[in-house]
Amino acid sequence: MPDKRSRSGESSALQKERMKDMQIRYGVLWAYEEWMGKEGIPIYEGLAGVENVAELPRRPWARMGGLGTFIQLEGTKQTGALHYVVEIPAGAALEPEKHLYDELIYVLRGRGLTELWQEGGPKRSFEWGEGSLFALPLNTRHRLVNGGREPVLLFAATNAPVVMETFHNTDFIFNCNYNFTDRYRGEADYFLAGKERHQVGVRPVWETNFIPDMRTALLDDMFVKVAGGQITFFNMAGWVWNHASEWPVGRYHKAHYHGPGIVLLGLNSEGYALVWPKEYGPHPYQDGHGDKVIRAPWKPGGIYAAGAGPGEWFHQHFNTGSEPARHITFGAGGSRFGERMSREGKNVDAAHISLRNGGRLVEYEDEDPEIRRQFIKALKKNGVECTMAPVTYRTDPLPANF
Repeated sequence: MPDKRSRSGESSALQKERMKDMQIRYGVLWAYEEWMGKEGIPIYEGLAGVENVAELPRRPWARMGGLGTFIQLEGTKQTGALHYVVEIPAGAALEPEKHLYDELIYVLRGRGLTELWQEGGPKRSFEWGEGSLFALPLNTRHRLVNGGREPVLLFAATNAPVVMETFHNTDFIFNCNYNFTDRYRGEADYFLAGKERHQVGVRPVWETNFIPDMRTALLDDMFVKVAGGQITFFNMAGWVWNHASEWPVGRYHKAHYHGPGIVLLGLNSEGYALVWPKEYGPHPYQDGHGDKVIRAPWKPGGIYAAGAGPGEWFHQHFNTGSEPARHITFGAGGSRFGERMSREGKNVDAAHISLRNGGRLVEYEDEDPEIRRQFIKALKKNGVECTMAPVTYRTDPLPANF
């Protein structure tokens, strides 16, 4: 658990120094941090992850109702993403609200329903349960209700920091009466699970605003990063490039790198992630930089970032549990610009191309041998066998300009 001296476990002096540095370079977060501090709930500040967000302390949230806590990881601050957990007690509901930022919600436990409506439009509702994933249409008034006898626990991803820095006016953000009818018009079938699936470049995409159970939803085969791997991207109420992926027991993903902002939520199995700055290369242990590698354990309800600060980071996902691992990847907002780029001809993904061919992917034969040694040791501790093919490591140098 975090040290009482600070919310992240760091010393207060180190945390203040880090925050000062972040504010100097990334002022986009100032307005949101000021608002967040006035909400009266805990703020968990961490480096790379939280093993189980359900275990974070929650306190009464006067504006929202229920009990909540904010989560800020260093690897998300640069992109304007922020996450929170909120609990709805049995027989209770959250206060109705609307806002000008996008919000994507995953149900960690419990069941209930969401009521939503626009000014002058019909009121709609849909039910959800543990494992459900849904996005709330922009600026649509909504109310989340606990429909069971046990507390409901929700995990939410938002792009609120960007919106707050843009307007610097919370009254406008939470009380604007404009109806974004290009996104939602009160359709009766809006929150039925969508059936349309198509290909956007190299990515399989599911058009849906509601997924009843993300833990068992059908995913598409994609073996580029791990043998037996599956992945599906989903477009939900304007959110794009968020996706779910699964891979078999006894295996791990190839490492790849990109910039900050991505957060992954564990759904099934358990394991850990390794993240380290790109500047230390694909062989951090071998080159004497093992102390720069961050290990973030996860289990169902655990989150971790694909980086732990500004710049580009290598990251890698490991399944050490006895069942296939599945997680959801959350980006930082609801722009469809990326989809337009792909439809206009971007049919490759650098994260699927080897470093040796100008991409961002580390093939198994090019990775640091210590990575596999650690994985096999972790599997043995859990009584799980490694199911990966043997590897022969290459000794010829990688391109210097990857």
